[in-house]
Amino acid sequence: MALERERRATLVVALAMALWISGAMRAEAQFKVGFYSQSCPRAEAIVKEEIEKALADDEGVGADLLRMHFHDYFGCDGSILLDSTNTAEKDAQINLTLEGFDIIDDVKEKLEAACKGVVSCADLLAFAARDAVAHYGGIHYEVPSGRRDGRISVASDTDILPSPDFKLSKLTDLFVSKGLSQSEMIVLSGAHTVGIAHCDAFSKRLDSADPRMDVKYAAALRKQCPPGSNNTVSMDPHSPHKFDNHYYRLVLDSRGLFTSDDTLLSAWSTAAQVKWLACDFKGFQREFEAAIVKMGAIGVLTGYGGEVRTNCRVVN
Repeated sequence: MALERERRATLVVALAMALWISGAMRAEAQFKVGFYSQSCPRAEAIVKEEIEKALADDEGVGADLLRMHFHDYFGCDGSILLDSTNTAEKDAQINLTLEGFDIIDDVKEKLEAACKGVVSCADLLAFAARDAVAHYGGIHYEVPSGRRDGRISVASDTDILPSPDFKLSKLTDLFVSKGLSQSEMIVLSGAHTVGIAHCDAFSKRLDSADPRMDVKYAAALRKQCPPGSNNTVSMDPHSPHKFDNHYYRLVLDSRGLFTSDDTLLSAWSTAAQVKWLACDFKGFQREFEAAIVKMGAIGVLTGYGGEVRTNCRVVN
């Protein structure tokens, strides 16, 4: 009797393991480069065409699309695109300055016309971010797809996003908690080479006369950001619409805009990586490709999880 119970228990464990392995393999097969090659062959081409049109009208909005992907990445389920029923992620303070949601709407409309109910909003956003990087002269990397869209968007979920005020240890802990290394965090920070920032994101550094900020740079920022204003400044004044490695040179010259930029020099090992990235454009591009692809795979929904929204702003 005891032997029979043991045999049944062993069979149950073996069956559970087999189901788990089968599910893991199935999920992997459903998240891959070229996921839409049969179901919607022109999906990525459609996204690229529409992003190029949008950037021809407003070249700066590509940085918003990249930032949108970053702010969606601790779930990569397109939840940042949902409009509020209560208070959604896009209504959180950190996302209030994001632009480009209308561009996502336009691209989605084209995708639905070509392949109704096939391409998810989460994948659309990942493709759009990649195409914005390529438009700015960065690497055109392969994007694994097959993500499904989440049905829930809550503003408090953005509490885990990195703040411009974070120091090295807090940044590192946050990224490591999501499966990304300190080195990958430094590489992904290189996205600050494009786009703009509002004055309130770094005003504390100006108010306190942060000794780690170049004096002439701080004086120029004070002129652009008079008290009481919330103007915008370029993250990289040298080349605001070029995805290069100049960001790291700015950090080395004490001209990183945020505390979270300057803090990359606070340890010998991280400062050494910043120096290397500042000198090796191709190396930065390779490292960025690997890091953003890895980031884009965090917490994805695949298979029967989530849904494929027909309108990125609302659940089906």
